[in-house]
Amino acid sequence: MASLFSGRVLIRNNSDQDELDTEAELSRRLENRLVLLFFGASTCPQCQAFVPVLRDFFVRLTDEFYVLRAAQLALVYVSQDPTEEQQDLFLRDMPKKWLFVSFEDDLRRDLGRRFSVERLPAVVVLKPGGDVLTHDAAEEIRRLGPACFANWQEAAEVLDRSFLQPEDLDEPPPRSLTEPLRRCKYRVDRTAWGPGGPGGGGGSGTGDWADGRARRLF
Repeated sequence: MASLFSGRVLIRNNSDQDELDTEAELSRRLENRLVLLFFGASTCPQCQAFVPVLRDFFVRLTDEFYVLRAAQLALVYVSQDPTEEQQDLFLRDMPKKWLFVSFEDDLRRDLGRRFSVERLPAVVVLKPGGDVLTHDAAEEIRRLGPACFANWQEAAEVLDRSFLQPEDLDEPPPRSLTEPLRRCKYRVDRTAWGPGGPGGGGGSGTGDWADGRARRLF
């Protein structure tokens, strides 16, 4: 997963806005995790309605107030805000564990093209290896809340270290009866990456929002 951001800088949404600018730092934050790429904008009415749901979803899975151990989940905000000031204002009320792409980085637009984002808000769910698990999970998050994480986790075969006992290390944990259905629903569409694999591009285009209407961005 870190290879998706190789040579780039991700920033933590904490008070110091710490930069993750080395492969080792990126790996520590993204290894063996499902990664949500959240495409949104503070000026988008639909995003304004969705953000409280997404924030609650993330907090209930990662905040120790709700869970004994944070879920293996990372979220990267890919801003479509028109100005950096609006991006900063938006992030001020978001979880400190969120990561975001620098406003000056062209990666904000490149990711939209690569994953064929056409509407805002959009949540692309990536497996730890970088393959797409689902192209837009926004509606699923609205409908199921934190419960949908277990479906993603099993479909992506993310190792849940919280529940793996030492005596189980020699044998893989049993698979659930619903796994074949989840594999079918979340099957990987490798054509979305283009001929070059995860770094190869090949998306169609993305959309922007202004005054509540969608228009082409990329």
